[in-house]
Amino acid sequence: MSNILEIRNLHKSLNDNPVLQGVNLSVSAGENLVIIGRSGGGKSVLLRHIMGLMQPDSGEVIFKGINMSALDEEALNPHRREIGMLFQNGALFDSLSVEENLAFPLRERGGFGEKEISDRVDEALEIVDLPGQQKKMPAELSGGMKKRVALARAVISRPELMLYDEPTTGLDPIVADSINKLIVRLGDRLNMSNIVVTHDMVSAYHIADRIAQLHEGKIYYEGSPGEIQANQDPVVQKFVKGISEPQDAIV
Repeated sequence: MSNILEIRNLHKSLNDNPVLQGVNLSVSAGENLVIIGRSGGGKSVLLRHIMGLMQPDSGEVIFKGINMSALDEEALNPHRREIGMLFQNGALFDSLSVEENLAFPLRERGGFGEKEISDRVDEALEIVDLPGQQKKMPAELSGGMKKRVALARAVISRPELMLYDEPTTGLDPIVADSINKLIVRLGDRLNMSNIVVTHDMVSAYHIADRIAQLHEGKIYYEGSPGEIQANQDPVVQKFVKGISEPQDAIV
């Protein structure tokens, strides 16, 4: 299976603090990769490098054979359109209806007639189990519905690679489970590769074909959900079981 994404020796410091310290990671076409790691450990920074929203200090982000980190803003745009991203808060436009929110990326890109836009909106809402919600405003939606609408907007352009930043944050366990199932189903239906950043191990085990642990700025361990549960390395086990060190205590 060919790789749709390769990250090679990626380094990034913010305010002179090293965040990514030589990340190496690949994603196969059609794969569901989950990235775990402690809060503030660089997971979201890594996603922003994949999107081309941040540039590395050194290293490469290779998407479909193209070194994204070597491109300027104008050259990046066509490749960004093949990558979708669901941010933690969903980032819906409060002043736009559900239909207008979903149509926005298609209108921004251009080249779509109103009939095609309407058909794609209908299809995207059907895929996320929200048919008939076109005219509602974000304020009328529950937290789970907002997440589904944001997901529909992210996939309406049919990206080849989809990125999720903590997709179940703030959701109750039942709604979170439905989002996990939806992520897997969307990947299968739209033939997308998925990268999911999460600290929720229930979600990680449900979604992942492979789990990568980001620790101290590098990929510390990679394996299947079964392999990561069986691994006896203390760094791995402390994270997946939620075991704190004494210095982690809140005083």
